[in-house]
Order: sequence, then C-alpha cells, then structure tokens
Amino acid sequence: MKKLLIAAALAGASTFGAFAQTSTAPATDGDTPAVATPDTKNAAAPVEGANSFTEDQAQERLAEAGYAEVTGLALDDKGVWRAKAAKDGKTVDVALDYQGNIVAN
Repeated sequence: MKKLLIAAALAGASTFGAFAQTSTAPATDGDTPAVATPDTKNAAAPVEGANSFTEDQAQERLAEAGYAEVTGLALDDKGVWRAKAAKDGKTVDVALDYQGNIVAN
C-alpha cells in the first residue's frame, strides 16, 4: 500500500510541471485562420512556412479561385507556391501559401 501511495504522489507531482510551462511562441490575435476559406484571408499573405500542398493540390486551389492557364508553378525556398496565371483576361503573378491564401500581383 505504501508503494502505491508513493507512486500516486509522484504521478500527481509530475503533472504540476505542465502548468508551470510558458509558451515561447509568438503571440497572435486569434483572428488569423490556419487555413484560408472563401470568407477569410490573412492580411500578411503569402505567409512563409512549410507547405504541405502537392503541385496538383496547388493547381486545383488556383483553379477553384478562378485562375486559368497556370504556368511555371513552383514551390519557392520559403514554402510558397508561385506561378503566372490568367484571371479576368489579365495575366498575373500568383502566390499560394501553406494557409491556402492566394495573392495576385
């Protein structure tokens, strides 16, 4: 019984460390979505970061956003898909970040 009480006390004490930890992550306002939706967009887009979209998925996202004739689609060293594409009769440079934000210049 004594060993059981000691084990329980040690297990309970080990959980207090989790409450004392602080985050070193940058503060966010909570308004920026992890993934862009048709109703949201990150004002700081394109956001650099590890991009998990495949080339086909990036192409599909651009098409869903109304871009056609996508050429030169390539993932840059900052994790942003970049290409040239046509929309509304104009050819523009487009960027797709890991959050799904699409920015055209």
